[in-house]
Amino acid sequence: MQEEVSQIYYLSEVAVTVEFGQQIAENLLTAVNNLNVLLYERPFPGFKTTVPAYATLTVFYDPILVIKSNLPGTGSFEKVSGYLSDLKLQSNTTKAVKGDVVTIPVCYDLDFGPDLTEVASVHQISTAEVIKLHSAGAYKVYMMGFMPGFAYLGGMNAQLTTPRKATPRKSVPAGAVGIAGQQTGIYPLETPGGWQIIGQTPLRLFDVNREQPSLLKAGDTVIFKPIDIHAFNQLTAW
Repeated sequence: MQEEVSQIYYLSEVAVTVEFGQQIAENLLTAVNNLNVLLYERPFPGFKTTVPAYATLTVFYDPILVIKSNLPGTGSFEKVSGYLSDLKLQSNTTKAVKGDVVTIPVCYDLDFGPDLTEVASVHQISTAEVIKLHSAGAYKVYMMGFMPGFAYLGGMNAQLTTPRKATPRKSVPAGAVGIAGQQTGIYPLETPGGWQIIGQTPLRLFDVNREQPSLLKAGDTVIFKPIDIHAFNQLTAW
């Protein structure tokens, strides 16, 4: 397990970044999520928003409100970094933030996985083995980004590590399941993209009409369940 070693550094006059490490590791994810939750519960004067990532939490604020506050320090960076340092010590003793377990059906049919054969060829295994390895994992949502509802999933079997495509596609359909390096993820909307597409889910990962538009959030655990094209069509019809 990667040991948590954090530092806070200046990003701009309106943001600082708390770095917990430089690897994809579940304990770092827990540390990021715990501090993020605690910060929203106990915001400092001028606090605006945060951007959680694999091992960092970037904090945005209004420097004028920070300067006018009673926080210890002489400048906005000193005031905010001091506050975050104290808050981080408290977050270390809080209970880990637990996400939901979300099962996502995936059809790995070649019509939905145009890069399945290529991934298998790169690793000199069968397409069936690619499917078996990919669907056997329990993946953590480390961060959201790239587009609304896009979840970066860590925990993929190292045997499936595959570079992005040399030439990105002009259009990748919503629901496409792909691999990029050590990560796997699902395209929530139709968009250009360079991930290796190995399957597709009929579920909507992002829907503005839902109370919570994004199906996934940081900290969730994702389980992929292989389905055939008949089940895919049935779920799509719903």
